[in-house]
Amino acid sequence: MKTWDAIVIGGGVIGLSIALEFSKRGTKVLVVERSETGREASHAAGGMLAHCDPHTPEVVRPLATASAELYSEFVHELQDETRVHIDLRQQGTVAFLKPGEIPVNGRKLSSDELAALEPHLVAPGVAHFLPEACVDPRGLVEALARSLHHRAVDIVTGSAVVAVETTDRRVTGVRTERTLYPAPVAINCAGAWSIGIPPVPLRTHPVKGQMLSIVPAPGSPHFSLNHVVRSGGCYLIPRTDGKVVIGATVEDAGFDKRVDPDVIRNLHEQATNLLPELGEGRILEAWAGLRPGSPDGLPMIGETSYGGYLAATGHYRDGILLAPITARIITQLVAGESPEVNLLPFAPERFR
Repeated sequence: MKTWDAIVIGGGVIGLSIALEFSKRGTKVLVVERSETGREASHAAGGMLAHCDPHTPEVVRPLATASAELYSEFVHELQDETRVHIDLRQQGTVAFLKPGEIPVNGRKLSSDELAALEPHLVAPGVAHFLPEACVDPRGLVEALARSLHHRAVDIVTGSAVVAVETTDRRVTGVRTERTLYPAPVAINCAGAWSIGIPPVPLRTHPVKGQMLSIVPAPGSPHFSLNHVVRSGGCYLIPRTDGKVVIGATVEDAGFDKRVDPDVIRNLHEQATNLLPELGEGRILEAWAGLRPGSPDGLPMIGETSYGGYLAATGHYRDGILLAPITARIITQLVAGESPEVNLLPFAPERFR
């Protein structure tokens, strides 16, 4: 029977990044994904690398900053290896914050400065410039999957994990509805579906987000938007190919991924209030995804009480941002190395 050194449960951006990091270290790894790689929360994400966001919990900031610093090299290496274009844009973010909200490493913009950066933007308040980036998650997960293919990493899709098998509280493998995959290490990266995998009840839950993308009307030039824009009502993310991504709702709707036309229409209207020319565009796509939330809003990263069983889930809105640092931390732990950040606030079993 074939065996592996480690099994990654979940083929989203977190799981694929961990598998890539394992491969670089020479670890024989298997990825087991319930549907298709990169087609759940990662496919639905906007891709803002919002490490300066004042809403980021204080204990997450070291993770967010460290991961943001890794991103350029992370993307560059993937593009070099796979020749997949990953749309990483580093122009920054224009954020309209509420009174009292203080961004990290941001600066307030005067009216003249805002007009120079985004001359067609209708300001709903005081603007700040944040030195952030954004990435197209779909290109990113495509490159990750192709990299793993090039490296001959085993990937099983369409196979939901039903349990992590253990003996004497140590991992012996991962079981699906059809078979058992033997390995001494398992990492739960199943996102919103992490909670349903015994023996450790990782308390994730789905948080629905609806979004849309807009393209210019036929014959029109690109939209004038150059920066990510965040306001209280919505956010705008420009892509290099001319699209603008608009998001996103935050809904407690279980595993329902249906798109509500009224919600999409409202998001479009809010976006048009910020950038009127978006009203002339055409809706290219509307979709919904399920972010993996947790009871305290913090991710679950680290070792569990079962030997060889680790978690990397519950990243909520920051899965794309935190993928590089999460992958590094998990592989450090498996190798017996000390992680570079304090993981105590992210202990997977802290809710028991």
